[in-house]
Amino acid sequence: MFKKFFCLLLLLLTAGLTMPGGAMAQVYQTAAKHAYLIDWNSGSVLFSKEEDEPVPPASLAKLMTLEVVFHALKTGELTLDEEFYISEHAWREGGANSGGSTMFAKLGSMVPLDALLHGIIVQSGNDACIAVAEGMAGNEATFAQLMNKRADEIGLTHSHFVNSTGLPADGQVVTARDLAVLARHLISEYPEYYHYFAIPEYTWNGITQHNRNPILGFTEGADGLKTGHTEAAGYCLVASAKRGDERLIAVLTGMNSKKERSEEARKIMNWGFRAFTSKRIFEPDEEIAYASVFGGEKSEVMLVSERPVSLFMPRAQQGRLKARVQYDGPLKAPLEEGVEVATLKVWNNDKLIYEAPLITGESIGKGTTTQRALGALKELLLGWF
Repeated sequence: MFKKFFCLLLLLLTAGLTMPGGAMAQVYQTAAKHAYLIDWNSGSVLFSKEEDEPVPPASLAKLMTLEVVFHALKTGELTLDEEFYISEHAWREGGANSGGSTMFAKLGSMVPLDALLHGIIVQSGNDACIAVAEGMAGNEATFAQLMNKRADEIGLTHSHFVNSTGLPADGQVVTARDLAVLARHLISEYPEYYHYFAIPEYTWNGITQHNRNPILGFTEGADGLKTGHTEAAGYCLVASAKRGDERLIAVLTGMNSKKERSEEARKIMNWGFRAFTSKRIFEPDEEIAYASVFGGEKSEVMLVSERPVSLFMPRAQQGRLKARVQYDGPLKAPLEEGVEVATLKVWNNDKLIYEAPLITGESIGKGTTTQRALGALKELLLGWF
């Protein structure tokens, strides 16, 4: 029976590195009820406030609709020139007469997917979302099943979707942390479609509408993602900005007005870039730690990361980090090189601020009879103690 081991990573603790979050994050304040700010490259958490409390998503649910569409485009199930029918349901529930956000698609018309993506992202069109949902799955309820399946696959652990638009519905909830995971996934997995989020305006059916993202054109490097608003959710935003090699993702929900949303979004982005800087800790394939091996020609295997290990660090404050490598072990030989076997986790006080998979940096063959016997004796003695 394998036991779970924790290997303390002393290198980070003693390197005199700056501490993410910490006192600087405690000093920062926001009027948003829920907030989450992360570094896109590393996933380091720079600020958090009630990030795991479920809330209604409003139009931020459209990001999950877009994930389903982008995934279908990437796998070849859809093409951008494919046309979707604007049904009476899409027109009544999401059109001009509905009172919500719309791209003003005509009843009974056929609209190319490329135009619908503009309508969803730039104009936040509910009619565009419903048309896509009906075209891909027959109805919104079935499409919501696709949304939840993809949400599970990409790691949204506390979110549930009922429709494609984010319009109020029982049981439809998200968390700020999950929305940040979703935004990071969209940027990483679908770079060929991310440019849609930065389009400033779009015209359809003779009506021009401007992108509702309040930081586009007003905050340096801002290039996405989506706003939302309902009475229950308040004014919400998932935003991203890139400056040089650094990119931040911010999630803010529960604000009281468009003005407050705009001010809080610009403030947290500018603070994040000003107060933090990226610090590379390990290069790809650089030795990070060792894990115990049972029955092998060697008793330990080197662990490395496929990607650079970087943390977003406060510029002015020094501190100490707690870092551990977690795995189920001892690992059983033989082991091939490049197999994911462990996870690197870094905490600031009780806050998990970084998590990344680790792989074996070498192959370990099966040991001789004597080596296996000595390994078994070692495990037995460890068990006694």
